[in-house]
Amino acid sequence: MKIAVGTDHGGLILKQAVIEEVQRLGHEVLDFGTDSPASVDYPDFAAAVGNAVVSGQAERGIAICGSGVGVTVAANKIKGVRACLCHDTYSAHQGVEHDDLNVLCLGGRVIGPALAGEIVQAFLSATFQNEARFTRRLDKVIALENQ
Repeated sequence: MKIAVGTDHGGLILKQAVIEEVQRLGHEVLDFGTDSPASVDYPDFAAAVGNAVVSGQAERGIAICGSGVGVTVAANKIKGVRACLCHDTYSAHQGVEHDDLNVLCLGGRVIGPALAGEIVQAFLSATFQNEARFTRRLDKVIALENQ
């Protein structure tokens, strides 16, 4: 898969570990920055990741900021993005399996590289379980987005 990755300055340190894990798992990385510790605005990077996913340029995305909250809020403003802040492996795989999560959000000042790697692995190895109850719920989420 092609995985879009983007971060503001608060997630810069964690970004390299995430990219290494994505590549170790055999996926291609589309790096949307930042590459500098200078202060930048998280919505710009969340938008780049989210837009890459909804356009089909990437199959999934990973957005990082200091807490993970800002990129989650920003990414979810993009129609077609289902972004979730995950700091545990269960939420990362369950979000894909039940909710068709397509953008994983992480807090670079909240978790370390080892846990981030496990979360990324759980996120990327999961697939949406196309069961009636999950598709019904996803359809309701999409209807909310279209209001």
